[in-house]
Amino acid sequence: MTHKAKLKWHCRRGMRELDLLLEGFLVDRYEALSAADRASLERLLDCRNEYLMAWLINGDSPKDEQLAGIVNQIRTRHL
Repeated sequence: MTHKAKLKWHCRRGMRELDLLLEGFLVDRYEALSAADRASLERLLDCRNEYLMAWLINGDSPKDEQLAGIVNQIRTRHL
């Protein structure tokens, strides 16, 4: 299994909204991410669903700057 395939598995959160946001971002943008942003994405995927919902759906921002940066990229993917 490739690293990207493992990440895609981690994008599956059991919550349709999160699944769509995270998997869509991975498919559309992963290759273009810097190494730092890829590391931030992996850290983000280690976070609990309630935090991801607050950050990605409800518009809250993580206090961690690197996580806030990747959250912003996911939120604005289609803008």
